[in-house]
Amino acid sequence: MIDKIYLPEGYLLDDEAVKEARASHAGLERAMLSGMIVEGTVTLCDGGLNLWVDLGCMRGLIPRDEVGYTPDGEKQKDIAIISRVGKPVAVVVQAISVSDRGESYAILSRRLAQKACLESYLYQLKAGDIIPAKVTHLEHFGAFVDVGCGVASLLSIDCISVSRISHPRDRFYVGMPIKAVVKNVDRESGRVYVTHKELLGTWEENASHFTVGQTVMGVVRSIEDYGVFIELAPNLAGLAEYRADIKVGDTVAVYIKNIIRERMKIKLVIIDSCRAENTQGKFSYFISPECCHIDLWQYSPHGSGKVIESHFSA
Repeated sequence: MIDKIYLPEGYLLDDEAVKEARASHAGLERAMLSGMIVEGTVTLCDGGLNLWVDLGCMRGLIPRDEVGYTPDGEKQKDIAIISRVGKPVAVVVQAISVSDRGESYAILSRRLAQKACLESYLYQLKAGDIIPAKVTHLEHFGAFVDVGCGVASLLSIDCISVSRISHPRDRFYVGMPIKAVVKNVDRESGRVYVTHKELLGTWEENASHFTVGQTVMGVVRSIEDYGVFIELAPNLAGLAEYRADIKVGDTVAVYIKNIIRERMKIKLVIIDSCRAENTQGKFSYFISPECCHIDLWQYSPHGSGKVIESHFSA
């Protein structure tokens, strides 16, 4: 079960209980006494790499050593601290103090919020659990996602979708809320491994939206000597004959010549290139909003000569 207090950073800014805590000195004192996780936006990183946070009724200070948590005690890198400016953080209030100028400010810990998130939530997850996540950084090899209170997980590029993409930005953008499936939780390292493609539908679920004789739009994802792979949906691609005037990333109009279920093949004919369209974030999940766990995902149709599946049960 997903506990809303351990959501990715930024999700609690509009939470009624958090807004009430941030509204007054007394509210933050109650949050401190209860150990409640609150959120605020980092407005400043000072010369000592301490973070200053807007808590609404007052400012908050996250000392450098309290910026993040790792089980091995490794310190946060300087760039990781600096890059928090302008972004929300999940924290617990450790104390409320008064500055030399007579201004009240809260002493905060993001480290303790992340430690609680790991021990009370992430370490309790099982393979196959579906959890909320937020994209925080994109690299050519994958996307880093926040799986709770700023705890980072790497979503490798091969786990993003079945359809080939050249870079995670073909599918995601920074700050994008997504769902992810837990692959494994390593309690020793504090790492959570996740995947995404299992939520984007099977071959049959995606292919059912298309019929022979249609002309539809697609995105060129790969060009080989023997043909051009064109994405019709994030978990579905077809193959067209090679054309020298087509390049990866092009949006094209394609005629569906044939759909061969037992071989998971869709034969396409490129009609023409189209105006480029941004496909970031344009996909649908093939699960109900209430679904929170899967044990087995079989992408390939029953009877297909090639079996593609993911097992999550022990």
